[in-house]
Amino acid sequence: MKLLFDFLPVILFFVAFKWSEGHPDLAAAWASEHLGFVVSGGVVTPDVAPVLLATLVVMVATGGQVALLMARGRKVDPILWVSLTLVVVLGAATVWFHSETFIKWKPTVLYWAMGGALAVGQLICKRNLLRSLLGAQMKLPDAVWGRLNWAWAVFFGAMGGLNLWVAHRFETATWVNFKLFGGMGLLLAFSVAQAIWVSRHLVDESEASS
Repeated sequence: MKLLFDFLPVILFFVAFKWSEGHPDLAAAWASEHLGFVVSGGVVTPDVAPVLLATLVVMVATGGQVALLMARGRKVDPILWVSLTLVVVLGAATVWFHSETFIKWKPTVLYWAMGGALAVGQLICKRNLLRSLLGAQMKLPDAVWGRLNWAWAVFFGAMGGLNLWVAHRFETATWVNFKLFGGMGLLLAFSVAQAIWVSRHLVDESEASS
């Protein structure tokens, strides 16, 4: 359930884009009528309507996630705050300037922010952020924590570069497909691979205490 909640904005972005892509004239007319005041020139054309509407949907969805967690008294993860900030700033630029370039940068900036935090924490602050987050849930040798931290830092760095490559080499529709299926698929595959590797190094509670 948490995984679905985390990926809900991405899923809604995909659904909104695909519907608008299939009904560009209707999407453009609706967006111009109801959202023209937030768009430069006040008119949304059929060629940009899909990405503009999808961007607005993901902005509302991400804001809704934060609002729901706060209303229920739940802690909002720092990465969700970062995601909300990026989607509002880059999403607003996408809508105002009629350009999908800004929203296409959002996954890359988020990936690089996460990878950079892991790397900086390890190199400069001498702190393993993954261990800080997950250390209470599983016991691993120090060397394994270090390799795990670097593995995720490199993965996030590579994902950020891959997102830009797809965004600039292919059409927007292809990038949208990659954002949902490619991004989620690679993340899940890497998570499973890391879980299998970590399971071989777990330290038994009695062994850890001794």
